[in-house]
Amino acid sequence: MAVGLLGCKVGMTQVYDAAGAEIPVTVIKAGPCALLQVRTQEKDGYEAVQLGFGAKPRRLCSQSESGHVAGLLPGFIEKSVLADGDGSFRFIREFRLSAGDAKPDVGDVMTVASFEGVAHIDITGISKGRGFAGVMKRHNFGGVCASHGVKKVHRSGGSTGQSTDPGKVFKGTKMPGRMGGKQSTVRRQKLVSIDAEKNLMLVRGAVPGFSGGYITIRPTNCH
Repeated sequence: MAVGLLGCKVGMTQVYDAAGAEIPVTVIKAGPCALLQVRTQEKDGYEAVQLGFGAKPRRLCSQSESGHVAGLLPGFIEKSVLADGDGSFRFIREFRLSAGDAKPDVGDVMTVASFEGVAHIDITGISKGRGFAGVMKRHNFGGVCASHGVKKVHRSGGSTGQSTDPGKVFKGTKMPGRMGGKQSTVRRQKLVSIDAEKNLMLVRGAVPGFSGGYITIRPTNCH
């Protein structure tokens, strides 16, 4: 079973199953991902693999970014993970390993084909930023009624304070504020189909983030 994969959200569309039912799906470009490092318990204190996705031009790379893959770059170019002249990866993340997981080698290339046979996956991304939002949009409040005497407070959150005792607003009270732009995970999304030739996977339902945003993909309950 695959440990994980990096990719980017392409957009949403719809497909039809054998019975003709419409299925809303998100198209994800997953991999190919280059395996940059293997963390070990003896050296690093934990078991994990580090993957890289998305070519980053050499002119945009810092010395540390270029040096991180300097010894591995020729092999990645041969395997078409990075085009000639590219210096590093735009998206690098680690996936924890369990004791029973197979330990891949540095320089291996992981593709969407490793998810063959996986029924459900967990997807993590950065949700769309909505800016400063009120309580009706941010917390789904119902607002204030529009009866006689109510003036210009229809979308407000109502009273938030207390009486003399305790005489304060409790921490965590739902109020207007910045909405979105945070890490979000959707679990147990059904993996509808995989196109290994085009490095695409179709996932039922919505995925966090905007089209083109980077995401991490794991088999559900893998760890």
